[in-house]
Amino acid sequence: MSTAGHCCHASPPKDVIPPVNRRLLVTAGIFAAVLALSFLPGLEALNDSMLSYLGIIWWAVLLGLVLGGIIDYFVPDGVIVRVLGKRRKSTLINAVLAGFLMSACSHGILAIAIQLYKKGASVPAVITFLLASPWANLPMTVLLFGFFGWKALLFVGGAMLIALVTGLIFTVLDEFRLIEGPAKDIDAENVSWDRVTDFDVNRAARGVAIGFVSLANMVLWWILIGVLAASLIGAFVPDHWFMDYLGPDLTGMLITLLFATVLEVCSEGTSPIAFEIFNKTAALGNPFVFLMAGVATDYTEIGLLWTNIGRRTAVWLPIVTVPQILLLAYWFNRIS
Repeated sequence: MSTAGHCCHASPPKDVIPPVNRRLLVTAGIFAAVLALSFLPGLEALNDSMLSYLGIIWWAVLLGLVLGGIIDYFVPDGVIVRVLGKRRKSTLINAVLAGFLMSACSHGILAIAIQLYKKGASVPAVITFLLASPWANLPMTVLLFGFFGWKALLFVGGAMLIALVTGLIFTVLDEFRLIEGPAKDIDAENVSWDRVTDFDVNRAARGVAIGFVSLANMVLWWILIGVLAASLIGAFVPDHWFMDYLGPDLTGMLITLLFATVLEVCSEGTSPIAFEIFNKTAALGNPFVFLMAGVATDYTEIGLLWTNIGRRTAVWLPIVTVPQILLLAYWFNRIS
């Protein structure tokens, strides 16, 4: 990775756990202050909303950071390049399969995806992985079947299709240099597994902790912003408003798209809301927009891509995915 712009600052030793950065400290302080205020009389709805969201996502975010730390320490960069770094269609299939095997929700997946990018995964593979993981992963497939029965196949299949099509489009954008390149050039043939074969508990714990904290500095502050915004909406926007305005027409889908952008915090948390939308509207398209758009247009995700990969990737994500989501949703509404 280029070191431009950092010439005047000494890099911390690689074996030292980095400090929590100021951006995360400030965001966490604001979040903690709002949470403390929510315990005051009259703010019970905000308190319930914040605690509910925290209860939904804490384990997924923690799991994502831990897995990111494990990947950072144990998995050689060359392996990531071999599986997710080459400009081949098979790379996108690998990204979808990797997403299917993941059990973390969208914000947990964000941490893992950024770590994969740092280790050498291509941008098209990272985007495919991000889009496939929250709604096409194995636990969510089971959960969606519980809510929607066989119709869950449409959601899971639609998520995989959009992930693959988007990955192919991003591959073309990559060839024309319209998006950012890989984080660094890695020799995929020079792979060493010495950290696995020469395992040391203390060294491994420190290495995973370094990756954990570094990743938290990059992604956790955005996640806290997303939780706070969703909590405020959950506390102060009446439930009936969603049901009154999320009708099975273009206007309803666009409003659904807008609110999914802000409200999406965790796939497991938003799937019951999607099912409630389905119950009220009797249309499959709107809950599909709610589920997929929360991943494709969620400002937390776009902000993380902007700050950790680049602004071009962040801007192209909604441009490429939203038309696909609306088109599939329109078809789902027609057949339901």
